[in-house]
Amino acid sequence: MAPKRGFGATWWGRRWLEVLESFGWDTRLRRGRAYARAGNVLEIDIKPGVVSARVQGSRPRPYRVSIEVKTLSDREWERVIGVMAGRAVFAALLLAGEMPRDIEEAFRQARLSLFPRSAGDIRTDCSCPDWANPCKHIAAVYYLLGEKFDEDPFFLFLLRGRTREQLISALREKRAARVEQEQGEEIAPASPEPAGPSLEGQLDRFWDEGEELAGLRFLPVPPEVEAGLLKTLGPPPFWKGKEPPEVVLAGIYRLISRRAQEEWPGDSDRGAS
Repeated sequence: MAPKRGFGATWWGRRWLEVLESFGWDTRLRRGRAYARAGNVLEIDIKPGVVSARVQGSRPRPYRVSIEVKTLSDREWERVIGVMAGRAVFAALLLAGEMPRDIEEAFRQARLSLFPRSAGDIRTDCSCPDWANPCKHIAAVYYLLGEKFDEDPFFLFLLRGRTREQLISALREKRAARVEQEQGEEIAPASPEPAGPSLEGQLDRFWDEGEELAGLRFLPVPPEVEAGLLKTLGPPPFWKGKEPPEVVLAGIYRLISRRAQEEWPGDSDRGAS
């Protein structure tokens, strides 16, 4: 017997379903979950602000479902991206296919919301004769959307009006402008250092360790995104494995990271040898 199809495998996928349930749709959503698990959603297409789907019901011809979500304006997106650009980890996580944990807080700071705030933010239509909203066909599509969000968090942003390319490009542009501004700020001139002994006077110590080396500290920290670089680069052209390379190599990366932390613990007084 095949395992039950699960939805909301990621925190953002679960959050999507929780938001819908908060609108008082619990019972209706449960009716659609069985349809979704049975594979009755034959086709789903996500575009900025609109989801189109075909759902097999009790009749021979599949029903057509449309879900519209209010998109953010250009000015609203500019506010959100301005907040996100202030945190370098956001771009790193998103490029690795991870949704930042505090993404909702970033939207709140911009006085906006990533997820629909109310049922009024969503408009739906189904060609079935059921007048209930959501009907089980619409509810099934809601669950499939949660699954799509699990696979790629950028679908959430697409539903709000921005493609992956648009979002990443805007983030990079904002980050670059911020770094350029910081580098352009006036820096107080450093005090001149006292002249040290000449090179000729200490040739016999040329290959010795300097005193400053004793103060050197290694502080390895866990990455924000596990195997983030591999996820960003994607599979190499020669890859023939059934699983993505980051999944296959994850164990090796974890082992190397653990060995590095054991070799150079953060509180060690050890320098370099």
